[in-house]
Amino acid sequence: MHSPIARLLAPAAGLTLVLSLLTSTASAASATGITHSFIAFGGETRIVDAAGKTVWTYPQGTRDGYQLPNGNLLLTLSKSDTHKGGAVVEVTRDGREVFHWEGTQSEVNTAQRLRNGNTLVTEAGAKPRILELDQKGLVKVEVALQCQTTNHHMESRMTRKLANGNYLVPQLLDKVVREYTPAGKVVWEFHTPEQPAESWPFTAIRLANGNTVINLTHGNHTVEVNRKGEIVWHLTNADLPQPLLKDPCGAQRLPNGNTVITSYAAGDQTVKLIEVNRDKQIVWTYEEPKRGGIHHFQILDTNGKSLPGEPLK
Repeated sequence: MHSPIARLLAPAAGLTLVLSLLTSTASAASATGITHSFIAFGGETRIVDAAGKTVWTYPQGTRDGYQLPNGNLLLTLSKSDTHKGGAVVEVTRDGREVFHWEGTQSEVNTAQRLRNGNTLVTEAGAKPRILELDQKGLVKVEVALQCQTTNHHMESRMTRKLANGNYLVPQLLDKVVREYTPAGKVVWEFHTPEQPAESWPFTAIRLANGNTVINLTHGNHTVEVNRKGEIVWHLTNADLPQPLLKDPCGAQRLPNGNTVITSYAAGDQTVKLIEVNRDKQIVWTYEEPKRGGIHHFQILDTNGKSLPGEPLK
C-alpha cells in the first residue's frame, strides 16, 4: 500500500503541523520551513539529508558519536560478536579507519573528541570508568565512577567533558547526574524525580548559563535544571498533541534554543525525532515507517547552514 498518510499535530501552544508521509519513504517535515540533516546512531548508523534521504551508512550498530570538523565520523560501536566489549572508531566517509580502540569490559557508551585531540570514552563493567585516550589509543586519564555495578548496562550513558575540565555523567540505575573532577570528586549532582517511575538519565547537556538538559528515558520526560537542582523547564507527553516521547534517549540543544529529542522505543510510531521550541511547540519532525527508533543523533545543519560551535548533545 502506497497511499499517503496525513497526520495532524496541534501542540498545546497553538502551532499546527500537517505532516504528509508515503508509507514507503522517510520524511522530514516542518510547518515553519525548518530543515535539518543529521547523523543517526543506533541499530542503523546513517546520515540523513534535509529531505529525509539516507546518504551514508556504516555497517555496525552504534551508541554515540560525532561528525568531526574534518568530516570524519567518531563512532561508539555497540557490543557484538566482533566487539565483545564495544569499541570506538574514527572512520572516513569511505569507511577507512583512522582510529580504533577496543573496549576491555562489558560495553562502551560514550565517545567525544576533545580539544587537545584525546578521545573521551566511558566503559561499563566491574570497574566503571571515564577514560581519555591519546591518538594511539593509550590511556592518558582514568577516572573511576561512583555507581552501582550490579547491572553493567545501566551504569552510565552520554558522558561529556565540560569547559571547566570536569566530566558530566548520567548514571541511569542510580537515577543521578554527577559532575566529577579529574580527581574523581563529585562536585555537583542532580537526583532525578521519583515520579514518573524509571526516570533514568541518558543525556546531560551543560548549557552556557550553567543549566543542564537531561532526558529521562522511561519517564518520557525532558528537564532543564539549574545549578541548585531546580527544574526550570520540562517537556512531557502532556505538553504534546500525541504521546510522541517514548523512551527519549538522545537530545541536542540547538543554538536557537530549540531542543531536538529522539524516541528510542518509538516502535511502530513513525515520528522518530521531534524539535520543540521554548514554548513546547513542535517545529520539526523526522518520520519513517520502519520499526524501531534512534538511540542518539547529531543535527548537522539547519536550512543548509552548519551549526556553529561544538554540538550540545
